[in-house]
Amino acid sequence: MALTKPVPAIHPFELRESAIQGRGAFATRRIPKAARIGEYVGERISQREADRRYDDESMARHHTFLFTVTARTVIDAAVGGNDTRFINHSCAPNCEAVIEDGRVFIDALRTIMPGEELVYDYAYEREADAGPEAEALYPCHCGAKACRGTILAPAPRRSPRPAPPRSRKSRPQTKRRSTSTR
Repeated sequence: MALTKPVPAIHPFELRESAIQGRGAFATRRIPKAARIGEYVGERISQREADRRYDDESMARHHTFLFTVTARTVIDAAVGGNDTRFINHSCAPNCEAVIEDGRVFIDALRTIMPGEELVYDYAYEREADAGPEAEALYPCHCGAKACRGTILAPAPRRSPRPAPPRSRKSRPQTKRRSTSTR
């Protein structure tokens, strides 16, 4: 299957120290909105092997280069990966990860100017019972105004509680016209 966008032969970024986390990827030229920045590559392993290699509960600090492609396939960019693995997380991303034909690509969400750090929302899979302990295990340091404090996917929104019923006297009186043509 042909790719929807070409992968650049030379990455349009360089690695430098990042205020977000360790090393980061910084644009070396203007990157237009929707441009393909690179492919996230590495050893393709099973979810079971990824769990064996990286036990989150026993790690002092969660830090891996894993990317889940399917329920069965994970890319471990620590083995045979390229520099796209250094693109950091942000709750206000300028890039996005796109899975196409079993491959992972990084595309620009908006025009990115030279010197800007490339970031995408990791949105780590959140267990249904994930609470503050899980969020603390995966902290976010992006500094965005709307930072959610974790690289876990946003918590599902709860539907607002219905307003308590009002007494008949306080209910606003409105007349409705029928728009039905039956």
